[in-house]
Amino acid sequence: MLDGRKRRNITVGAYVEIVQKPNQRSGKITSGIVAKILTKSIQHSHGIKVQLETGIVGRVKNIII
Repeated sequence: MLDGRKRRNITVGAYVEIVQKPNQRSGKITSGIVAKILTKSIQHSHGIKVQLETGIVGRVKNIII
């Protein structure tokens, strides 16, 4: 698995595991395919924010190859 804190590791169409804002404390993971990359910076300490094809927004924790 690749690091979800670096933007260069994430591409549109990648299968990722994210944590949504309401689930940050519990750490509940949601999986899906990236539709948009929302974070503009090259890295973020809590994970790059993306929107999945389902419309769900969250920060990437793992990138599944």
